[in-house]
Amino acid sequence: MTNHTSVNEFFLLGITDTQELELFLFTIFLIIYILTLIGNGAILVIVISDPRLHSPMYFFLGNLSCLDILYSTVTLPKVLDNFFSIHKTISFVGCITQLHFFHFLGSTEGILLGVMAFDRFVAICNPLCYMLLMNHQVCLYLAATTWITGFSYALLHSIMTSRLTFCGSNHIRHFFCDIKPLLELACGNTKLNQWMVETVTGTIAMGSFFVILLSYFYIISFLLFKSRSCSMLQKALSTCASHFMVVILLYVPVAFTYIHPASDSSMDQDRIVAIMYSVVTPILNPLIYTLRNKDVKGALNKVIRKKLWSR
Repeated sequence: MTNHTSVNEFFLLGITDTQELELFLFTIFLIIYILTLIGNGAILVIVISDPRLHSPMYFFLGNLSCLDILYSTVTLPKVLDNFFSIHKTISFVGCITQLHFFHFLGSTEGILLGVMAFDRFVAICNPLCYMLLMNHQVCLYLAATTWITGFSYALLHSIMTSRLTFCGSNHIRHFFCDIKPLLELACGNTKLNQWMVETVTGTIAMGSFFVILLSYFYIISFLLFKSRSCSMLQKALSTCASHFMVVILLYVPVAFTYIHPASDSSMDQDRIVAIMYSVVTPILNPLIYTLRNKDVKGALNKVIRKKLWSR
């Protein structure tokens, strides 16, 4: 990457300027991070170790848990360190790297939720052809395409941002390096970068969201007009409800942050909203799927009992 900037490091303003809140927030964020690692790690281990969960649905759920672990790790360790750091700085290379992986993992998760919705559509509307259409090779291909697309999209952002000139303040009004706060500090023409944020990001997000809505539309239509099984209807709605809750938790704050134009007041709002999709969502995903999924709860109880009996 070509570096045309005189700024060698950035100063992260963080979540709050009130010192009295720092210890309290540090404790809360540390607990959230630990629970995120434990919850998503438990789902990942269960999906891998339990043969009953070796199906496309749980394969994608394992990918989601892996993404949530990495996604929270991109920002939270630095946030925790900055609570008690005097300088609260991040190097230019470190900032661009954090920006890249944040958008890589975040966009990959958004696309993966679309893939998971398509998987549920095939499973419910075409159950006899499900294992043929969603075989092992197809699942690997879909997962690989999702990760590669997210990486390529984030690489585009990180390259374009790294080529900007930063000649003024190096104070980022955020608790991690993101595109919109960095564009605030850039000198010169940033219209192309702004267009990428609003158009490319919006296209990827809305494209995945459209696939999700279309899948749900066909699922609901099939259940209401073609399927007359109450048990199948209840099970399908329960699975889709869990998935839809995860979709709302991710897409609503992301759409609020990246699609509307930046302003002085919106930057402070974005910082608060970012806590939802970067901190809260990764910890809620395992709770939503385990509390509403009998197979995952059963596998988790089996692992816990096995651990207790082995002592």
